[in-house]
Amino acid sequence: MDRQLTLMVVHAHPDDECLSTGGILARYTDEGVRTVLVTCTNGEQGDDQGGVKPGEDGHDDAAVAERRLAELRESVSHLGIDHLELLGYRDSGMEGWESNAHPEAFANVPVETAAAKLAALMEHYRPQVVVTYDETGGGGYGHPDHVQTHRVTVAAVEQTGIPDKFYYTAMPRSGIKQMFEMMRANGVDLGGFEPSDDFGTPDERVTSVVDIAPFVERKLKALRAHESQGENIFLLRMPEEVQQQAFAHEAFERKLCKVDAPDHEDDLFAGLRDA
Repeated sequence: MDRQLTLMVVHAHPDDECLSTGGILARYTDEGVRTVLVTCTNGEQGDDQGGVKPGEDGHDDAAVAERRLAELRESVSHLGIDHLELLGYRDSGMEGWESNAHPEAFANVPVETAAAKLAALMEHYRPQVVVTYDETGGGGYGHPDHVQTHRVTVAAVEQTGIPDKFYYTAMPRSGIKQMFEMMRANGVDLGGFEPSDDFGTPDERVTSVVDIAPFVERKLKALRAHESQGENIFLLRMPEEVQQQAFAHEAFERKLCKVDAPDHEDDLFAGLRDA
């Protein structure tokens, strides 16, 4: 029996689905591909109402998680994602935070335990294409939950052998440099942040660049749905012209390919549509 073309994207927190994969989720849904978003944590370590930070008085982890999951469902509706699956783990917080030590934090869950849950979802949906972060958590980001998401997804892919193609999200260094030059030229306040020369994915590792220009508005709507974390999403403060250019493509590094596909491609389903 033919398998329905299926894309599974695995992310760490509510809102992560937007920036690096919001465009492909919207595009492939519109093309009739079944899209599945797996979110590993509930986002407890995000900002609470009024911008109250984790660890500060008045920060309510449970309320933050409830709010962020509601925002996630709104984001999913904007992108048109067919299926949202929640692994339900606790947000570990940024590297070095006290929350890293919480025994239920996602980063402290045995990889094989979480991988078994993800593998069960792969068995259920049988995706030909799976996307997650690289070993650094996404272009050098290093967030404990992003690194754990990478480990868990790699383990599930290897355990099931189901995906025909497996990708890491990529932020090409040349693209990052160009984006920050555009932001500076347009007077965007970067809050003192300046990317290092080794921030992002080396251009030579990028194998796949997908045009998602027609879906930028939906991607931005999905990002705005996460309004409780708006203070942390500086890309929303970019001028519209910069947003349109910065978000028009999404890039990936292909790590597994069992089908005949070009070394450099503009479609994650290249080699699969007529297979």
